[in-house]
Amino acid sequence: MTPLQSAVPNPAPTEKAVVVGGGIVGVCCALYLQREGYAVTLIDPAAAGDSTAKWSCGQMAVSEVIPLSKPGILKKIPGWLLDQNGPLALRPGALPGLLPWFLRFLACARQSKIVEIAEDMASLTHHVYTDYAPLLEACPDKRLLGKRPVIELFDSASGLDHELPHLQLRQVLGFKSEVLDRAAIADLEPALAGQFSHGLLFPDWHAVSDTEGFIAALTESLIDQGGVRVRGQVKGIDEMADRAAGVTLSNGDRYAADYVVIAAGTGSRQFFQQIGAQVPLAGIAGYQVLLPAPGVELRHSVIYADGGFCFSPMTRGLQIGGTIEFASPNAEPNFKRAEIILEKARKILPQLQLENIEYGVGYRPFLPDTKPVIDRSRRLGNVCMAFGHGQLGLTLGATTGRLIADLVAGRAPAQDLSPFSAKRFSLLGGHA
Repeated sequence: MTPLQSAVPNPAPTEKAVVVGGGIVGVCCALYLQREGYAVTLIDPAAAGDSTAKWSCGQMAVSEVIPLSKPGILKKIPGWLLDQNGPLALRPGALPGLLPWFLRFLACARQSKIVEIAEDMASLTHHVYTDYAPLLEACPDKRLLGKRPVIELFDSASGLDHELPHLQLRQVLGFKSEVLDRAAIADLEPALAGQFSHGLLFPDWHAVSDTEGFIAALTESLIDQGGVRVRGQVKGIDEMADRAAGVTLSNGDRYAADYVVIAAGTGSRQFFQQIGAQVPLAGIAGYQVLLPAPGVELRHSVIYADGGFCFSPMTRGLQIGGTIEFASPNAEPNFKRAEIILEKARKILPQLQLENIEYGVGYRPFLPDTKPVIDRSRRLGNVCMAFGHGQLGLTLGATTGRLIADLVAGRAPAQDLSPFSAKRFSLLGGHA
């Protein structure tokens, strides 16, 4: 009998599950466990919706399966060190601590490895909308997820040409894209008419109406259906023999559990020793600017490839961001990065109104191969792991939740989870 088959397949209503981490991945895990019949407690120190995914571009980037470690990446690292104004920057003082992570990252830059990673990620992203459907159906607001496609724009034909190999791989994997000319761009986005002649349309990408509101609405749905959300910091997992008995918060409160899910993004690192995970998880800062009353109407979520950022129209305003930065684990945010984004955005849309600007940063939990961990702890058999989604936390939230529910319930998941095993890093030592 396999470990998956040994778990209880049909939980009684009295069985309890605790999910550590109330971001998009955590709340989706909680909702899927609730659908299985578990009494679910979701624990997070922040308010509902105030998480890493809040400060994201809000896209269901279903074909964003190509890893960051693209060919030629090694040559770019000196530029990241020297140009702190670029779309991707590396703080010089962080390099020694991040060097082991970068070595693993560079090992994924081989073409064969890139194809392998893309295939693995596509096995998840093809299910995004199907997996979100039952969760969104339970929410009163049916407009949480928009239906308009996402646009990517380039300064010149060379930028588009550079993307062709990746577009071809995406096409092989079953994803769609359409080339846009000047007239098509102007028709789709009148505010950008005349400024761009080269672009792409991703018809199978969509965007949420509000990243914060999206997570908050799913959390409210969890509570409406009998779930509990606790605002607190988990200090550690309570153990009994080789299993978790629950969790203890920093204030001493304890929550008993038959199953525990660690889905706390970069905060998952504090539990690695207890759950026996040797995983090189790094937090990469992504900066955003929110303009509550931008004075400009954009109809779609628009990626500006050469600028390294995205315009994301939302119900709470226009969010502009996407630039990322490698820094030390406890480094203070550098909101000059957000100011740089805004300056670049104003060159494209000088009419932007800047009243009541809000800056934000989210720390994307990245693993060197750009794939998440979706797995069961080898040390504590009733603990599952769901972290390391990088820039695809919002995209893969519901799919991860479904797969975690399969693991907890003892079912063999429909997708092969071996590419997302925590053990894939242990042969060479896991910590960055």
